[in-house]
Amino acid sequence: MSQREDVISIVRKSVQAVMPQKAVKEALSEMEIKSDRLYLVAAGKAAWSMAKTAESILGDRIRDGVVITKYGHAKTPLQRSRIFEAGHPSPDQNSYEATQKAIDLVYGLTDQDEVLFLLSGGASSLFEVPIIPENELQVITEKLLNSGADIHEINLVRKHLSQVKGGRFALACFPAKVHVIVLSDVIGNDLSTIGSGPCFPDSSTGEDAFSVLEKYHINLSADIIETLMLETPKSLSNADHRIIGDVSKLCAAAKDACEELGYRTVILTDSLNCEARDAGAFLASIARYYQGSKRSLAFIAGGETVVKIKGSGKGGRNQELVLSAAEGISGLKDTVILSFGSDGTDGPTDAAGGFADGETAGKLKEQGIKIYDTLENNDSYHALQAVKSLIVTGPTGTNVDDVAVVLIKR
Repeated sequence: MSQREDVISIVRKSVQAVMPQKAVKEALSEMEIKSDRLYLVAAGKAAWSMAKTAESILGDRIRDGVVITKYGHAKTPLQRSRIFEAGHPSPDQNSYEATQKAIDLVYGLTDQDEVLFLLSGGASSLFEVPIIPENELQVITEKLLNSGADIHEINLVRKHLSQVKGGRFALACFPAKVHVIVLSDVIGNDLSTIGSGPCFPDSSTGEDAFSVLEKYHINLSADIIETLMLETPKSLSNADHRIIGDVSKLCAAAKDACEELGYRTVILTDSLNCEARDAGAFLASIARYYQGSKRSLAFIAGGETVVKIKGSGKGGRNQELVLSAAEGISGLKDTVILSFGSDGTDGPTDAAGGFADGETAGKLKEQGIKIYDTLENNDSYHALQAVKSLIVTGPTGTNVDDVAVVLIKR
């Protein structure tokens, strides 16, 4: 197999191993759902696949359901749930209207009712009804995304400006019991951060949220600051959580895929959390260090990097990581660095990520594409597209963060 074929195989097998269907089945078999008065709410990029599995198992026990996912992520209608597609990575009008449907669904439930909440990455944008004017929340969200703030910081702010985040959706369901099945896209699996914790007690304060906005020089009106200080629930008695997948499983799956191809494989970390450019440069330095190896090697780093938006180009964190690594591995023989998002979308693009080998930098130069200038303009998508180095999978139906892999073939 060529290394390009190796890349395709690793992506395919890694994603397949973290699809949520089997894990949802196992979680439901172990849960004590007692009532036949069951209501389903699913939010996130994996909402459709998780809800479809739950419906196939629970059948008529589900009285009604609301499923909210990203545009293009729902494949077919569901039998017992209404599907809504909405905005990501920033909420839009469809996010607000769909989430209001979920609030309406659970309004007035009693202690004889139960709610099954299926939560996956992307819910922080998709599952939202703001306390403040919608256009103001959108501006704040976009400023945070462009500032280089990490997902923990972004979600901390979102929780304090929302009617459903930071445990507030569990309050809306009370006194009904809420069973939460979680597909984690957050390093460390902090339940208060995944999807901004709709059903989990929030330990952060309004002051904490204000400090994030100060750190990134995001100014707010006095009215929004006052709203930010309204405290989220610090304890909840009606919700239990079960995590069924995360980035550590993605890394393990990538390791298995590499080893099947003959690479001796090391997982460097499953908590990569830095700027994408720095991650790319670091992985390129590893590739150079091990060029003397007489056997095929693979190094894996899972997590979620960040990008500081400076330019007006098109790209995502995985593509930026790969492009920043291209210079560092220029000229290296049989060496590839790939990086992709398990959900199949990297930033506001149709690519899951990309890859670069020892010839990528030279090919870009031949086309007059300067890597440094491209990175400054955050235009990694078009650069990788020009040399046929994008990874395109389409929406996968899962979401457990990203993984980057260094391949040295001998």
